[in-house]
Amino acid sequence: MLLRRLALCSRISLDYQRHVCRLLSRPLTQVPQGRANGSSFAHRGELRQAKRIVVKLGSAVVTRGDECGLALGRLASIVEQVAMLQNQGREMMIVTSGAVAFGKQRLRHEILLSQSVRQALHSGHNQLKDMSLPVLEARACAAAGQSGLMALYEAMFTQYSTCTAQVLVTNLDFHDDQKRQNLNSTLQELLRMNIVPIINTNDAVVPPPEPNSDLQGVNVISIKDNDSLAARLAVEMKADLLIALSDVEGLYNSPPGTDDAKLIDIFYPGDQQSITYGTKSRVGIGGMEAKVKAALWALQGGTSVVIANGTHPKVTGHVITDIVEGKKVGTFFSEIKPAGPTVEHQTEMARNSGRTLASLHPDQRSEIICHLAELLTERREEILVANKTDMDLAVNAGHLPPAMLNRLSLSPAKLNSLAIGLRQIAVAAQDSVGRVLRRTRVAHNLELEQITVPIGVLLVIFEARPDCLPQVSALAIASGNALLLKGGKEAANTNRVLHQLTQEALSMHGVREAVQLVSTREEVEDLCRLDKMIDLIIPRGSSQLVRNIQRAAKGIPVLGHSEGICHVYVDAEASVDKVIKIVRDSKCDYPAACNAMESLLIHRDILRTPLFDQIIDMLRTERVKIHAGPRFASYLTFSPSEAKSLRTEYGDLECCMEVVDSMEEAVEHIHKYGSSHTDVIITENEDTAEQFLQQLDSACVFWNASSRFADGYRFGLGAEVGISTARIHARGPVGLEGLLTTKWVLRGDGHTVADFSEQGTMKYLHENLPVGQPLTGQRDSN
Repeated sequence: MLLRRLALCSRISLDYQRHVCRLLSRPLTQVPQGRANGSSFAHRGELRQAKRIVVKLGSAVVTRGDECGLALGRLASIVEQVAMLQNQGREMMIVTSGAVAFGKQRLRHEILLSQSVRQALHSGHNQLKDMSLPVLEARACAAAGQSGLMALYEAMFTQYSTCTAQVLVTNLDFHDDQKRQNLNSTLQELLRMNIVPIINTNDAVVPPPEPNSDLQGVNVISIKDNDSLAARLAVEMKADLLIALSDVEGLYNSPPGTDDAKLIDIFYPGDQQSITYGTKSRVGIGGMEAKVKAALWALQGGTSVVIANGTHPKVTGHVITDIVEGKKVGTFFSEIKPAGPTVEHQTEMARNSGRTLASLHPDQRSEIICHLAELLTERREEILVANKTDMDLAVNAGHLPPAMLNRLSLSPAKLNSLAIGLRQIAVAAQDSVGRVLRRTRVAHNLELEQITVPIGVLLVIFEARPDCLPQVSALAIASGNALLLKGGKEAANTNRVLHQLTQEALSMHGVREAVQLVSTREEVEDLCRLDKMIDLIIPRGSSQLVRNIQRAAKGIPVLGHSEGICHVYVDAEASVDKVIKIVRDSKCDYPAACNAMESLLIHRDILRTPLFDQIIDMLRTERVKIHAGPRFASYLTFSPSEAKSLRTEYGDLECCMEVVDSMEEAVEHIHKYGSSHTDVIITENEDTAEQFLQQLDSACVFWNASSRFADGYRFGLGAEVGISTARIHARGPVGLEGLLTTKWVLRGDGHTVADFSEQGTMKYLHENLPVGQPLTGQRDSN
């Protein structure tokens, strides 16, 4: 036993030495700055600056479902997050429950063992009968479990080379000035030494909470549970952030589980009257009301607070780090209420107004779009002034590449083109919502129709491209969809003016709120969490933006393409003139576009021919950098730089060149390395071209045409919300039709019933098969 203790002391000493070395060698650049003044953070995004953080673990988070023992897996993930933040240079403190539950587990085990031994001695055999456990007193459980709980924390944090220290407190430690100063000094010293304090109330001696005891003013708070302890400690230690983890997602406006309960994203001190509290947690002595009162007290003392779920298996492993990164998790307490509506409220307004928009007559929706087109022309100067402000700010900042600056810039010619496109959409809006796609008479006086309807609420996220706003707005209006717009900050002034004009046009038929512009600090990932409010996300921007949204939007469909790896295949029977024109236009017209050529496939027979030399000369003249594919490089003595990957979107005057033996091999190459965006064949052989068009399953497949034709305007759609490479719903350039779905409408007389018996089914087929054919157009009067 002595040798074991000496070995343990040696290990702890070694861990401490490593810990001190890490503390001394930690780069100062990792340390967050914390708050500039003593007030709490006003926005979630500022939580990234939090330096000193208190994490409160409620009983429901720490204990198992049977309330006897600890949830070890959940606790391990929380420890990992705290250790990671500590190693980033933050000062972490933990206020933990769990001693009673851990002690209850130990005492029950001891009692069962003792009872089994006594009963075996008494009965003469080892059979257990009618064994009942006595009611265990909480203080005794706390005394038995406190040491084991701390040993568990120390063992877990040791895995991350992080030291811990146990601090037990009672209410008197805060009410006595000398004890409070001693506690403060102890915690400050531990934090200075990069040690994580594990704090808990001393439940073995603490008196029971007084029934009428409550939070009292700014300077006094009754320590009657770990919520009030965490709040008091956070204020005492001037913590930047208090994270209170419990078994609910956050604060709801009514008890969770009720039909109308809604999670409150941001809670303000003046909103207490709008909350209806439910019952307390299954364990612990606090409830949500106690958490809110403690949170508001801490907020008044200058500490920001977030209440979140620490038990959800899908988010437990990153809930703390997500909060510190400013993501929309749980309920954030803020003293500053924004002047405008929250994004949740904006989405609700858009949905309600969008339903009215969908019920308008097609002529009314067309009238709104035409009025918006007129406003673009009439208020041109106002738009251009706002755009010049954005351009000047972007140029002075110097962080936008020339291609992005070109997208950001508006001109009278661009506005005129926009107005023309909007009027085309207005015409198409006459026959969009409510169009009958199929009509079947399933029985006498029983008619079934499939009609087009809006998708619902669309979220369109676009970068520095203000002309996207009126285009997408017009398409949403024409299709009867509500619209939420999130534009890039580079075009903030232009977007604001264009949105005002859009709402002015919508006001003529009382649907002003159907199109909303998100101008708050919401991050894209936060918007993607609104899966119960948004029906479809459409990203317009770089491939990186699209990929980020596709990863973040786990519960909302995303219509878009993550990459535009477009191929042009030059067949052995291709025309020289067509090859040069098509390859030049596909690569050089606008190399940053998603429909620009990224890979050029050459038939083997073209190598070392005049056509091949002309292709190389043209690319060299256009300053296109060539990356050789593996097979192409093997044919050359001195080859260009070898392509790092055949699945690359260059987005610049660069392309990959590879050799194939046949059209079939070209198709296989495109299927393997392409992104199903747009692919081209250049050939004079009609049979070869048709096979290519049929075998390739990309969204756009062209014969003797530039890949740059993959565009909504060139397809005659008036405008597009984006290009989709998805396998379901819309593909390729998505216009008005891509923003519609369908619903089934059955009209009966109330007397016909569904008969699924064999006799009934045969009768149904016999009587209705001749008339059960799809019909289009308006429902006939008969």
